[in-house]
Amino acid sequence: MATKITKRDEDYSRWYTDIIAAAQLADYSPVKGCMVIRPNGYALWERIQRVLDDMFKETGHENAYFPLFIPESFLKKEAEHVEGFAPECAVVTHGGGKKLEEPLVVRPTSETIIWAMFKKWIMSYRDLPLLINQWCNVVRWEMRTRLFLRTSEFLWQEGHTAHATGEEAQEETMKMLDVYRKFAEEYMAIPVIPGVKTEKEKFAGADTTYCIEAMMQDKRALQAGTSHNLGQNFAKAFEVTFQDQDGQTNFVWATSWGVSTRLIGALIMTHSDDKGIVIPPKLAPIQLVIVPIFKEKEELEKPLSLYRELKEKNLFTVKLDDRPEYSPGWKFHEWEQRGIPIRMEIGPKDIAKNQVVLVRRDTGEKLFCPMDNLAETVQKLLEDIQESLFERAKQFRNENSFPVQSYDELKEITAGKGGFAYAHWCGSIECEELVQQETKATIRCIPLDAKSEEGTCIICQKKSDKRVIFAKAY
Repeated sequence: MATKITKRDEDYSRWYTDIIAAAQLADYSPVKGCMVIRPNGYALWERIQRVLDDMFKETGHENAYFPLFIPESFLKKEAEHVEGFAPECAVVTHGGGKKLEEPLVVRPTSETIIWAMFKKWIMSYRDLPLLINQWCNVVRWEMRTRLFLRTSEFLWQEGHTAHATGEEAQEETMKMLDVYRKFAEEYMAIPVIPGVKTEKEKFAGADTTYCIEAMMQDKRALQAGTSHNLGQNFAKAFEVTFQDQDGQTNFVWATSWGVSTRLIGALIMTHSDDKGIVIPPKLAPIQLVIVPIFKEKEELEKPLSLYRELKEKNLFTVKLDDRPEYSPGWKFHEWEQRGIPIRMEIGPKDIAKNQVVLVRRDTGEKLFCPMDNLAETVQKLLEDIQESLFERAKQFRNENSFPVQSYDELKEITAGKGGFAYAHWCGSIECEELVQQETKATIRCIPLDAKSEEGTCIICQKKSDKRVIFAKAY
């Protein structure tokens, strides 16, 4: 059933949840803070999963699965890790009607149990590198939740790798960050800024955390993926050593990296409009929907013939909506809300002219196209929509990114128009925390392509050699 959508400029938060309801992506669970992912939303997640899984395997990674329950003592082995995750942990204390000898943590992330297994599997340099990925669910007990963006349980992938040298681990960390960048930009059509997190914002237990940051349509930032160089922290905590080629015993070096169903939230907030979700063609479960305009059953023959022809060519995914119980106008509205990249309209008058009407979801533009070479026409149009969505999002980000010279200027931007504020920062956690306390903005990242530039910290006036990105974020 088509759903009314609140306008973005009236209530952005309500608009977001209305989009999810209208596109039938997810619903609220009876369990507070959790969500039910509906078939339309899960089909989108499957597309994301399939593309990323292929990219991981192309870089030599293999999928495995590790338990949902983690002994509490495992988390405590890495002090910084347990301190970072303890407030979010769900803990099982009873099972089978009895109190457990040791409480079990429902995984908030899997580093600890994976490294307990790596200890059994890694003996020699011949066992390295070990490149593992896991698709699973995790639980983090969130106080304030929002569908896809922040829920107590969510789906994700988490990569975990072990290496013989620190250089190899760093190379892996950056390689996977670039995989995420490529996926975000080439498939999600979301321009991102790769960067390094500050010491305050890095992953608990990591030496260094890298991220990709995107700008949403309300000009807030969203962290769309992270890649962590864990150094030897977990190897030391779990005593994971290997014998190198010289016969010496060393601790291994580690990385971890992940993205989650939060990407669906990012996609919604980057591209969608007041009509519904807009899905980039490369990720759309259905790329073309054919809506015949007919009164008599015989008038369906040509639309059905076109559907079969296009499906047989297998250049894109196509669906024929020949439901007689709904009017064409109702169907147009429904498919707009579901974000299908192209809608094809075809009625008796179009058939007489040997043409169809193609409607772009991103712009609403109507194109009258001959039936000849229709598959090639649709394919080119899908490519154009994909590119146009990326360029539009990039232009929006660029128009809402500002170099700032003073703290007052930063406060004015964060309190007003919003966006990415590029400002000098001295590197101290005190200045970073002051900005967050007073403006709710955080340092999203130190861009990897930040140019060396002499300046002074906008808070304490100490010397700074580059700018960082401050923004309010999800």
